[in-house]
Amino acid sequence: MLNLRLLLRRFLFSLTLLTTIASFPTLAPASVGFQPVSPDELKMTSEPKAPGAMAVILFREVDRDDTARTSHEDVYFRVKILTEEGRKYADIEVPFDPGQTNVINIHARTIEPDGSAVNFGGQVFEKQIVKARGLKYMAKTFTLPNVQVGSILEYYYTIDMNDQWIGYSSHWIISHELFTKDAKFSLKPYAGDNPPLSLRWTWNQLPPGTTPPAQGGNHFVTLEVHDVPAFQTEDYMPPENELKSRVDFIYSEDAFEKDWQVYWKKRGKKLNGQLEGFVGKKGAMEQAVGQIVAPGDTPEVKLRKIYDRVQQIRNTSYEAEKTAQEEKREKEKPPSNVEDLWKKQYGSGVELTWLFLALARAAGFDASGVWVADRYNYFFSPQTMDSQRLDANVVLVKLNGQDVYFDPGAAFVPFGMLPWSETGVGGLKLDKDGGSWVQTTLPPSADSAIHRKAELKFTENGDLEGKLTVTYTGLESSTRRVEERLADDTARKKYLEDEVKGWIPAACDVDLTNKPDWKSSTPLVAEFNIKIPGWIAAAGKRALFTVGLFSAPEKHLFDHSERVYPVYFSFPFQRDDDVTVDLPLGWQISSVPSPQDNLGHVVGYTMHAENDKGTLHVKRLLNMDILLLEQKYYASLRSFFQMVRTSDEKQVILQPIATSASK
Repeated sequence: MLNLRLLLRRFLFSLTLLTTIASFPTLAPASVGFQPVSPDELKMTSEPKAPGAMAVILFREVDRDDTARTSHEDVYFRVKILTEEGRKYADIEVPFDPGQTNVINIHARTIEPDGSAVNFGGQVFEKQIVKARGLKYMAKTFTLPNVQVGSILEYYYTIDMNDQWIGYSSHWIISHELFTKDAKFSLKPYAGDNPPLSLRWTWNQLPPGTTPPAQGGNHFVTLEVHDVPAFQTEDYMPPENELKSRVDFIYSEDAFEKDWQVYWKKRGKKLNGQLEGFVGKKGAMEQAVGQIVAPGDTPEVKLRKIYDRVQQIRNTSYEAEKTAQEEKREKEKPPSNVEDLWKKQYGSGVELTWLFLALARAAGFDASGVWVADRYNYFFSPQTMDSQRLDANVVLVKLNGQDVYFDPGAAFVPFGMLPWSETGVGGLKLDKDGGSWVQTTLPPSADSAIHRKAELKFTENGDLEGKLTVTYTGLESSTRRVEERLADDTARKKYLEDEVKGWIPAACDVDLTNKPDWKSSTPLVAEFNIKIPGWIAAAGKRALFTVGLFSAPEKHLFDHSERVYPVYFSFPFQRDDDVTVDLPLGWQISSVPSPQDNLGHVVGYTMHAENDKGTLHVKRLLNMDILLLEQKYYASLRSFFQMVRTSDEKQVILQPIATSASK
């Protein structure tokens, strides 16, 4: 397996990362509104610095205000439409987090090529957007009127933060999918004494020639950029935030240090004090452990029982968002410590994981709390001194002489595993001396698999039909359970059926026939009736059967000959197919493709088709024991998947028995 730590470090250090220190401002940001459009912008038909662009951003402005209780961000866009395809940018999406933010004050208009303006007066919709790889987010959407080639789109809005917001995640994302001619950014940082916060900022991948962000005489942090290239997206790329031009603002209750190691020692001591204050209820935990384990249990059985018991407690982090009125009406106060949590039998994911730590210690295990940086949105570097990036907690337990990481506060994750975003990442193992840096483990591909077992038959008219059982294990099961945790049975049924349809490279009918267990952390098992009309292709007196029955996801994977960014998978995974096909009376197998065995250290593929006493038996295995692959190795990975596609497209030859006998 590739050395993940070295790859991430090499990748991180290739990014331009600079820092400076800022003080606190007192003035308000500039207002945002419609701005004059020049004749040159109206006459513009192309952008020499972005040849072939369907549209470009002429000007963009972002003014962020982190003032407590009134935090908001004003955003303005002016976009020029250059081609027919570019007219799609009349459909505007403004993403937001319903639990933390809202989008208000939307104004928009279309400037037609003759300079006349058509104001937007239509409806603004709020809906869930589903992107590639299952990414979902909420957005306010609207469509601008009268958009044609040569039009200029102009719109602005405000992102309103909730009342308790302190800008821990303040940032400017400078890159956009469109080329940007000019843009301005400003920030009014948080100012106050409760709590007093220090501020610094870092920047990454600024356009060449850009003057770094600076604090002006009015205490605002400002930045101007010009000629920002369009951001190119690729399948299976690292988190976009690591690749885009951006500025991140870092608030901290602790003063920043010149030596980042000194900073983390101080921060680690404070985090450890907070943790021990929450878990330090030894007597109550020993009583709780006595209710969970038996004296004769082995260490692994004890720990598994504790883990399972913690996962049975109500986890508020995975419930639907509640309004302020609902929270006030229910009057649920968060637990003050692990004893309080045990009595209440509810808590957040973070609190439940710390409860597991306290129970493990009470059961006699050597266990430590660890704050880790999940890799969903960023890769972590301790040199930035951004404690907010340590945003997930896990427990490190010495079990049978081995270091094992646990996070029972992450719903549906099996015993001995972590959520995918917490695997292979750095973390601060807490102790009274300030802690030490550790690296969480990365599970092998076999631990997170999709097993597909199909028992099928051909009908007289060439259709393929029968039963399919799909078993999701490890991270394949937990990610689906998390994604569908708030859905009803109908939505879950459609979700699973649509996934199966996406695996089969032909139109098909799929019907879920069982009720999978969506509540536990055991393998997720789904059973289906499937029918694929016309899967057999007639070829004279013969019929052809393509062996890659579930090969659609790999059919166009890494098609492009060039690659800009490293290849990045969420976690190592495996696809294991076992397909048997009964033939109609009067037909037999004439020939099968030769076996394919291509097993490497990080990627592997096998395919075996056999004539098993007149029944076709196909076994296929795809193994990806890789997380991050540098761009320079892309050609080898692409060649591997070309081999996979070629093998999946091989065919079994069928023919009537009478034809064979006559020969």
